[in-house]
Amino acid sequence: MLIKIDDLTGPEVAKLIREHLHSMTLNSPPESIHALGLEKLLSPEITFWSVWEGKELLGCGALKELDNQHGEVKSMRTSSQHLRKGVARRMLQHIIDEAKRRGYRRLSLETGSMAAFEPARSLYASFGFRYCKPFADYLDDPNSVFMMLEL
Repeated sequence: MLIKIDDLTGPEVAKLIREHLHSMTLNSPPESIHALGLEKLLSPEITFWSVWEGKELLGCGALKELDNQHGEVKSMRTSSQHLRKGVARRMLQHIIDEAKRRGYRRLSLETGSMAAFEPARSLYASFGFRYCKPFADYLDDPNSVFMMLEL
């Protein structure tokens, strides 16, 4: 698996982001969807990576800088054809390593509270993320859970 910074211009990445956003609409009410589309992922405070095996896109993930000591995990997604191959685990480790390299003290994330998001919550917990209160601009929402990892 090769993880690389991605400029979000490739059709494979656009398709994966569409898949990600569509999945959110199936599992969350509109007001509780915090996934970002391509245009918002191009924000300067966000670094976006794609995961490849040869010419095949396996997944993606992003790191948003909230301040010089706090980052947020965004856009974690594994292509539906590559589930349970360790793609998300590899991407999350990459994001954690980058957050440490940047000198962040904390890494936070928001994910869904519904059963469909249990695999994601389990993955994050396996890396030491713990449940916390909303951070940044998030508000309490019964459809969201918030997790944080002290680095």
